[in-house]
Amino acid sequence: MPIPGSGLAKGLAVTLRTMTKRSHTAQYPDVQPELPPRSRGVIGLFEENCTVCMLCARECPDWCIYIDSHKETVPASTPGGRERSRNVLDRFAIDFSLCMYCGICIEVCPFDALFWSPEFEYAETDIHELTHERDKLREWMWTVPAPPALDPRAEEPKEIAAARKAVEKAEAAAAAAAAAAAAEAAAQTAETEPPTTPTPESDA
Repeated sequence: MPIPGSGLAKGLAVTLRTMTKRSHTAQYPDVQPELPPRSRGVIGLFEENCTVCMLCARECPDWCIYIDSHKETVPASTPGGRERSRNVLDRFAIDFSLCMYCGICIEVCPFDALFWSPEFEYAETDIHELTHERDKLREWMWTVPAPPALDPRAEEPKEIAAARKAVEKAEAAAAAAAAAAAAEAAAQTAETEPPTTPTPESDA
């Protein structure tokens, strides 16, 4: 059973600790704030990775992502090959007046085309100007911080482990094949060489 008045005492203790600390004034905008590394400021677009799969627009709960594209025919890369068609991005816009910064679009993007940027200074006087097109989203892409270094004590990611094992297996198979080919070549050489006859020793 809690002691009567313990909550009030805890609150007063926090107040007293705060009163004894010296206040610090952030000189914004002359001095930019130090934001946490995972700050959700704005969304940057790396359009080279975008395949116009529309997954981000479909999963967005606010329907604030607008994508337009067209199809282009890609000629065959080899003679007698088949022509292929690909989607070409025409428009990628995000209405930040509707966006609730949930990050679902970034999480579901299978090709790493969307990233969080710490930029937050994009206020506008007109709400209609908060719809930013792909040129502006690409500019924000270059403000995305580098990913943090991996913990050396952490487990190796499954994808990297599987790729490493596949490479090691392929290298072992190539080495075994090279050794078998060398042994077969040595055997064939031994079969084709004529037998050597011993020369009689001269009398002393």
